[in-house]
Amino acid sequence: MSSTTYDIIFAGELLTIFINPGGTAACVTAGRLAAAAPSLRILIVEAGPHTRDVKQYSQPGRYLRNLLGGSEAFTFHQAKPSPALAGRSLIIPSGRCLGGGSSINFMMYTRASASDYDDWERIYENQGWGSEDIIPLLKKAETYQVNPHDAVHGASGPMKISFEEKYINIGDNFLQVAAAYDTKRPATHDVNGFFSCNAYGRWPRYIDGETGKRSDAAHGYIYSQSENKNLVVQDRCRVVRVIIQDGVAVGVEYVDDKVGRAKGTPEHHVVYASKLVVVSAGAFGSAAILESKAKLVPRSGIGSAEVLEKNGIAQIVDLPGVGENYLDHNLGAPLYIANEDADSINGLFRDTEAEIQVYEDEWLRGEKGLMTHNGVDAGIKLRPDEGDIQAMGPAFKKRWEDYFANAPDKPVAWLGTFAAYPGGDPRVPRGKYFSAAYYLEYPVSTGRVHITGGLNPYAVSDFEPGAADIEVLRWVYKKGRELARRMKYYRGEFAIAHPQFPKDSDAKTQPVDGPVNISAPDIVYSKVDDEAIDAYHRQTIETTWHSMGTCAMKPREQGGVVDSRLNVYGIQGLKVADLSIGPANVGANTCNTAIAIGEKAAVIIAEELGISGV
Repeated sequence: MSSTTYDIIFAGELLTIFINPGGTAACVTAGRLAAAAPSLRILIVEAGPHTRDVKQYSQPGRYLRNLLGGSEAFTFHQAKPSPALAGRSLIIPSGRCLGGGSSINFMMYTRASASDYDDWERIYENQGWGSEDIIPLLKKAETYQVNPHDAVHGASGPMKISFEEKYINIGDNFLQVAAAYDTKRPATHDVNGFFSCNAYGRWPRYIDGETGKRSDAAHGYIYSQSENKNLVVQDRCRVVRVIIQDGVAVGVEYVDDKVGRAKGTPEHHVVYASKLVVVSAGAFGSAAILESKAKLVPRSGIGSAEVLEKNGIAQIVDLPGVGENYLDHNLGAPLYIANEDADSINGLFRDTEAEIQVYEDEWLRGEKGLMTHNGVDAGIKLRPDEGDIQAMGPAFKKRWEDYFANAPDKPVAWLGTFAAYPGGDPRVPRGKYFSAAYYLEYPVSTGRVHITGGLNPYAVSDFEPGAADIEVLRWVYKKGRELARRMKYYRGEFAIAHPQFPKDSDAKTQPVDGPVNISAPDIVYSKVDDEAIDAYHRQTIETTWHSMGTCAMKPREQGGVVDSRLNVYGIQGLKVADLSIGPANVGANTCNTAIAIGEKAAVIIAEELGISGV
């Protein structure tokens, strides 16, 4: 067993969980610290592969192909069967490569509401985490190529944000229909302005508008300083445990996993940190590392007595909040048939490698072709009007009054177009499709994820994702359908990807020759129709892989795991810095929030170590 000493170790992948440690937040924090203090010896232990200039990750149009094809850059977590989801077990992917989610996600550039961060500071007593502190860090992180002079955006950061300029007629038509049909809601030039929402607009993405490449944390923060030999990445290695001596985190043990999962006997390594250990393995991995089971070594033992005792682990610190407070967003993607004039990118996901070679060749020539697309070109952070609130019923009305009414920047749902079929159902033939996709921004229900299996290093997690807000999903499904059926590319619903309405229902789905008129009346749904929509959501709803919250940054007596300086309660020299620290949900795709956490963690650590220039 070999050993080495570093100043800071970013520890991730637990032997049994397979989640990235070199994820978005870790790359941001490590990269900032390394750039400011090149003599600082920093180690990132990453379970997955490097991503530098690998076409599967750098070519934007390949992202869903990677997911559907089972790329090694993903880990898939299976939840317990849920009665609220018709007995289904949700499967949630997460990144397993350097760059984490930023290297394999949908590339949607979506920022949280200002009030989300203000809640983190005010409600959960995290001084320095309000929007006044976080917004400047997010500006520093980005180059907003859409309009570099915009006051709430950045002009010189490592993360590049752009609009797609070609093959976007589905998104453009969605905005045209919205302007004519949904006259209560305006258009906006910036759907991510922090302080307002409920307006339609074009959707930016984490793609460099000049090169056509994905913009991710690995390339922006780590590979950009490869000359720094003190910034070390150990790829395809899994952390077994944090080493704790007399209440102080002094290092980690990890295994060389290049031989593959459950094959051979991997070599164990111990690395020591003279200054700090930072756990950065995401909502699944960070909680598991703190609870930490392992086959061959002692355990960390940070968590609830019940979970640890069940797994035969001696408790070091009593933190019942570890693994609790699991947060995510509920996703729906009803499918619509498109005509031949639609700019669908379905072929990028489902055609053979030989068939998509033409798009790769175009991309390699530096042309702005189909390979630069993510298919999400327009949308809205949506809030209901008074009629919508009444229709959703008394339970939602109370939720609205308690949570949304006095926070006009908080959307209830995101709704927009996706210019393809995003699934892998073989019953869907090749063709042109689009989705009026949606996800709920702040589901009421929370879940939990804990270790299981005692000495079995490959046991699955005890994972419950939480339930869906059915009445809100029903509302946004109807809203999306009304917009879709007025679009000129619309040729009806693909029936198996919609509710199964009665055959005599006015809401029944079917192929059609063209759209309805803008002024056509809305579909009237009966009680039976509503029940069909609810059943559809229970049978099909997925998550957005926006997992967070399991090592919440809250006061310890409220179930918190870390304080506002990201210190794990009860242990010195140990921090958590990733999406798991979120005390409450954010109304956005979470990549931008992971960047915010990474930037803030770099500032905190630099202050504590006396490093300037971060």
